[in-house]
Amino acid sequence: MKLKITYYLDVASSWCFLAEPAWAALKSRYAGRVDFEWKIALMDATGLPVSKEQLKWYYRRSGTMMRSPFMLKTEWFQPGAAEYPVRNFVAEAGKDLGVTGDRVRLALATAVLRDGKPADQWEVAAEIGAQAGGFDQAKLLEHARSPAIEARVRASTAEFHTLKVTQRPAFVIDSEIGDRAVFSGFANLAPLAATVDAMLEDIAAYESYAAHFGVPPSS
Repeated sequence: MKLKITYYLDVASSWCFLAEPAWAALKSRYAGRVDFEWKIALMDATGLPVSKEQLKWYYRRSGTMMRSPFMLKTEWFQPGAAEYPVRNFVAEAGKDLGVTGDRVRLALATAVLRDGKPADQWEVAAEIGAQAGGFDQAKLLEHARSPAIEARVRASTAEFHTLKVTQRPAFVIDSEIGDRAVFSGFANLAPLAATVDAMLEDIAAYESYAAHFGVPPSS
């Protein structure tokens, strides 16, 4: 039996970006024992800043809380925008074209948050994604703009909202024995790893019991 961790994110969410070391550490620590998947959960107007000055304030707060050695850039901010779909659609398209790991979406996030690039312009985002994923830029752009990609991102965003949480990153840890843990807004490794360890212990106990007593009687 294995666990599965599903990571819900917006590509240029600052908290998601600051949580990436924890995500990478989980993948390294539990390789072969846990299945990992990320899904897009688009931020909407309720979670977006209303001004660049407000955004800078939040970046200073999250950066100091996470002991970040760098300040995130705010050039991407567009006054009045209700969401930022382009960078997320390009990341999802890269996933659909075979790069299911993190490098395409991380390249986009880094371009936005560290380099200040306007990765909510289609051509800019496609160029970044194509370089990171080794794709033909035109093919990636065409796929990112397809109705199928938008539908998939809208569906995973709706799935996120069924969790009844509001913060990204959100981590959902599921086991085959029916256990589930949901973390919303956590960006540090320790609580996630402690939960994974506890759930793996439960799985081991179930497997040990099955080895000794078999499957439960049907009646």
